[in-house]
Amino acid sequence: MTATRLHHVQVCCPPGGEAEARRFYSDGLGLTEVEKPAGLAGRGGAWFRSFDDDGAVVAELHVGVEEPFAAARKAHPAFVLPSVKVLENTAARLERLGYTVDRSEWHTFPGYRRVHVRDAHANRVELLG
Repeated sequence: MTATRLHHVQVCCPPGGEAEARRFYSDGLGLTEVEKPAGLAGRGGAWFRSFDDDGAVVAELHVGVEEPFAAARKAHPAFVLPSVKVLENTAARLERLGYTVDRSEWHTFPGYRRVHVRDAHANRVELLG
């Protein structure tokens, strides 16, 4: 039997919030925006992927438009970065872009270092390294 695997995670933004989502997920986290399928493009939002060195997709996040919008305060995607150094660099880049990085749980997840940050629409995001 083939194991179940995760295809993507979705977070939401308010109508018109795509530019701010791009700033966080592309500029901040370094994910690559990919074109949505034609049949879904009219709904708004944006899709992002992360690729390994061989070009395989290793993470996919969809930002959907939701009205009325409510930020995910507890539920969240968690991204594993290649190393603690990459985690530190990503956290610093997010801070330079104006996002607050919470390092209070740095040592609380066995085998990883971790931080939490709110995206442009206050959705919680976890980063591990």
